[in-house]
Amino acid sequence: MRVNLERVNDAVHFEGTSRSTTVKVHIDGTPEIGGQGLGSRPMELVLMALGSCSALDLLLILKKQKQDVKSFSVSVDGTRREALPSIFTKIHIVFHLSGDIDLLKAERAAELAVKKYCSVHDMLAAGGVEITYVVVVLFQPSTEDR
Repeated sequence: MRVNLERVNDAVHFEGTSRSTTVKVHIDGTPEIGGQGLGSRPMELVLMALGSCSALDLLLILKKQKQDVKSFSVSVDGTRREALPSIFTKIHIVFHLSGDIDLLKAERAAELAVKKYCSVHDMLAAGGVEITYVVVVLFQPSTEDR
């Protein structure tokens, strides 16, 4: 696996590319180092990587369980230490689902997705980051139930 970063301007705005897609990811630094708000910051991308890695597996497991997921979103909050390097010490993930979903199945699927299948989780946890998560399900009956 390889990614490439190309500086776009005279500041710290980069475009990230990979061989797996034609989509370009825009990355920028903080205003203190010349960032201009033209992309996500690197540590935000770490949180996005953890959230999306877990979400992909969670949705796949729920699909195999024939759970009717109508909507899905993920919120990921990270706490960083004050000392440099300002690494994450704690990360909390909230999976928001709606549909005709069995909460116990969703919670078990989240446990598998986060702790067993997500390699981003394992890398961060191996570095001492405390990672927690919760599943929030809003029941939305199928049209057959109405």
